Amino acid sequence: MAKERWGSKIGVILAVAGSAIGLGNFLRFPVQAASNGGGAFMIPYFVALFVVGLPLMWIEWTIGRFGGGFGHSTAPGMFHTLWQKNKFIKYFGVIGIFGPIVIFIYYVYIESWLLGYSVFAILGKYNSCTTEQSMSAFLQAYQGLIKNEFFSSITPAYFFFVITFILNVWIIYMGINRGIEKVCKWALGILFLFGAILVVRVLTLGAPDAAKPDFNTINGLGFLWNPDWSVLKSAKVWLAATGQIFFTLSCGIGVILTYASYLTKQDDVALSGLSAASANEFAEVILGGSIVIPAAYAFFGPAGAAKIASGGAFNLGFVTMPLVCQKIAFGNIFAFLWFMLLFLAGITSSISLAQPAIAFLEDEFNFSKKKASWVFGVVVFILCQPAIFLLSKGVVDELDFWGGTVCLVLFATVESILFAWVFGMEKAWTELHVGSDITIPRVYRFIIKYITPAFLLFVLGMWFWQDWAKVILMRNVPAENRPYVLATRIGLVIFVGILALLVQRAWQRRERKQKEGVSPDAF
Repeated sequence: MAKERWGSKIGVILAVAGSAIGLGNFLRFPVQAASNGGGAFMIPYFVALFVVGLPLMWIEWTIGRFGGGFGHSTAPGMFHTLWQKNKFIKYFGVIGIFGPIVIFIYYVYIESWLLGYSVFAILGKYNSCTTEQSMSAFLQAYQGLIKNEFFSSITPAYFFFVITFILNVWIIYMGINRGIEKVCKWALGILFLFGAILVVRVLTLGAPDAAKPDFNTINGLGFLWNPDWSVLKSAKVWLAATGQIFFTLSCGIGVILTYASYLTKQDDVALSGLSAASANEFAEVILGGSIVIPAAYAFFGPAGAAKIASGGAFNLGFVTMPLVCQKIAFGNIFAFLWFMLLFLAGITSSISLAQPAIAFLEDEFNFSKKKASWVFGVVVFILCQPAIFLLSKGVVDELDFWGGTVCLVLFATVESILFAWVFGMEKAWTELHVGSDITIPRVYRFIIKYITPAFLLFVLGMWFWQDWAKVILMRNVPAENRPYVLATRIGLVIFVGILALLVQRAWQRRERKQKEGVSPDAF
């Protein structure tokens, strides 16, 4: 079966950018910036981008293209290709399949809320909610956490979840070129259009209340960006900035490896990686930093904006922004643009999370695209149910911690060491520049070999030193949630074991074929 390929250079760049551009750009980033020194936050943010974010982007694009040339589209095979003498390194690659699936399990449910809210905005279903308390009650009832006059069951949320899940699987079923690439081209175009419209509307709000001229969007931008230089002395702020870079670029998950595996040998990974990262940064810093916080400041003032920023990303998106839109003309339309923007950002990310598992089934077990999509859909749909029905029991937080934090840093650490130290920096640097239209500054040879892995090892080591005991012993988990959290952990361990067994079986098949004289296709 012929290996799939991207249809165009811009297609793969937009697909990787779509994977990176997600809810974190518009919800998590402004909260992080406002809570960690405003403009001063951007110093550790850009330092992390240049010494961790961009190097990891180039590392993953290069490993992905290299591994794809040997018939591998997922991390187990790629890691084995980089270190063929080590029989066990492929099992570290399991993280590159495990992590994306774990994130997908809860991410697609949150994504479905956005589709639901897009419909609610047009229908005006939450128009009667004019306070933070009532809007929060609307959200909680929709999530099935409480029952009130808005929703008496989780049925509406589950309906939108099923639609969103089917849409994700259908896009993946359509393939790399006709599915993922085509959707990302259209979705990102619409997303940037909607984002630009919202930014223009927010920046033209001026001072909505003539009696409070200081409550305006210019001061709102100042609230977000005026620097508090004292925070630069805090290690917490530097770690928060690094975490945001990880979160926003989708590095350390395994997704970029899979996307890059569908490139040809001469496809440019240096410029493509830089372009994808730049598109993501534009969406995050320019669009994400210019919508919710400035608008909230204009209507609720400095005290209200500070409270909103400290309330977290979900409140920002599902409570604050609907309240803001209610206060402007054609508010329901602008609310629709907001939620649809977030939904499009979400779906371009979620389809990328699903692709490593699909690619693994196709490459290692010769599943057809149809069969792989069906198997993935059925298995993951079942796995999604605890995240939906046990939302208040700490299950989603547990999935997010192990899938979206620990696995991410651990995987990035392993791949950076493999790339620079095992594969070898000389060979890696040459491979990175094959077919490249740009020459990466030579200082990045030093950064990629020493700074990036050292920084990742430091972060990982500090976590083990400071937090492993309280995490393992569930000291920060409410007593009533501990049985559910423990069950989730047991389930995750079993899931990792199953994936490891599948990798072992896949390699037994490969070795048997090689003995029969069948070798993987190379470039």
